Amino acid sequence: MDKPVIVLVGRPNVGKSTLFNRLVEQRLAIIDDVPGTTRDRLVAEGNWSGYNFFVVDTGGIDPSKQRDQAPLSIGSAAFIDEIRAQVEVAIEEADVIVLVVDALSGVTQADREVANMLRKRQRQEEGKLMPPIVLAVNKADSENARLNAMDFYSLGIGEPYPISAIHGTGTGDLLDEIVAHFPAQVEEEVDETAIKVAIVGKPNAGKSSLLNKIIGKERAIVSDIPGTTRDAIDTPVTIDGQDYILIDTAGIRKRGSIIPGVEKYSVLRAMQAIERCDVAVLVVDATTGITAQDTHIAGYINEAWKSVILVVNKWDLIEKDTNTSMEFERQVRQQLNFLPYIPILFLSALSGQRVHQVLPLVKQIQQERLRKVPTSQLNRILVNAQDLHQSTSGTGKPFRIYYGTQVKTDPPTFLLYCNDPTLGHFTYMRFLENQIRKEIPFTGTPIRLVLKKRERKSLED
Repeated sequence: MDKPVIVLVGRPNVGKSTLFNRLVEQRLAIIDDVPGTTRDRLVAEGNWSGYNFFVVDTGGIDPSKQRDQAPLSIGSAAFIDEIRAQVEVAIEEADVIVLVVDALSGVTQADREVANMLRKRQRQEEGKLMPPIVLAVNKADSENARLNAMDFYSLGIGEPYPISAIHGTGTGDLLDEIVAHFPAQVEEEVDETAIKVAIVGKPNAGKSSLLNKIIGKERAIVSDIPGTTRDAIDTPVTIDGQDYILIDTAGIRKRGSIIPGVEKYSVLRAMQAIERCDVAVLVVDATTGITAQDTHIAGYINEAWKSVILVVNKWDLIEKDTNTSMEFERQVRQQLNFLPYIPILFLSALSGQRVHQVLPLVKQIQQERLRKVPTSQLNRILVNAQDLHQSTSGTGKPFRIYYGTQVKTDPPTFLLYCNDPTLGHFTYMRFLENQIRKEIPFTGTPIRLVLKKRERKSLED
């Protein structure tokens, strides 16, 4: 099932970003420092009491965001629009809304604006199950501040939870309350033979057009308006005897309800789809090239250990010479250098050019994802790699791998027994991965190399 979503809302300077970091810090602590990783996103993962969830930091209700101009007044239309954009994100995306306020400032007019809008939407949506709202009173570091938190009962949201996001005080109680509101987990029926394919990318890249062309009918709404597709749409198809489940995703916006600034959170839908898929098809717009949002989505695919194809759509709109595709590919590989194994397919979803190549490539990559490497072959590669280049640490102590075996597929994972895992430098592990890929390409598929110290005792037994 999809992971529950927590959306943080509130005025500026109440500590939403600090609370965001607190809620997801376990996840962030293991993220590589590569472009597009979770550290520079507004969406990330957290875990509490056995629940995995997404956290969305809506940020930016800021009356003074333009430093060279007079601050926006609380009642100004621009400020109200900022608040409304946050509330829309929360209502549409959240399983639980967390309204964050500041214990030191007390109840402000901006707090009342957010609370009133949330209550108003709840009244308007009568008959529809609305996300529960949990009130987090941040910066309650002192006893006096914790007592001041009781003033926030006046917002009519419910019980205030005094916390200190920066120190972690009270966040456990807050999380207990949040997860208590999560929807019951229902196990999905899984077709083990079907390949789950997530079609992801920024709004208006052509994801729905690609889906429609693949299945040969207008299954998803196609529009020039970014984010027309409201929800992830699952489409089962069978082609050449292979079952697929195609997951189409899009931006948060829908026709007739376009709210400035909200589309940035469309990455959340991509993250949810990536969690469910075997192979992600990342669709980029040839007319704009790789954007920051494309890099963010690619970074999450990388973190989630999913296989991937890069589809360059709208290729028919590009003026070309003999070097155009090679130059475009060079730039893409430079920008997505953390996915060196990614295959690139240039196509036009509108005309159908090369669309027929997508699912056969998906099938090939899934086969690579499930590939099992014989232990003898793996160890021959490891021996040859170490003969070619032996790694040493800063102290001169050699790093030595004695033996390796594949312990799982989906994705392929290799356990390497060595003298000291701490000596396995990132650059040498990348070298080993490249040596494996020279013989077994694992096209479009990540591989994991896990180091384990070989105990001396095992040699004597």
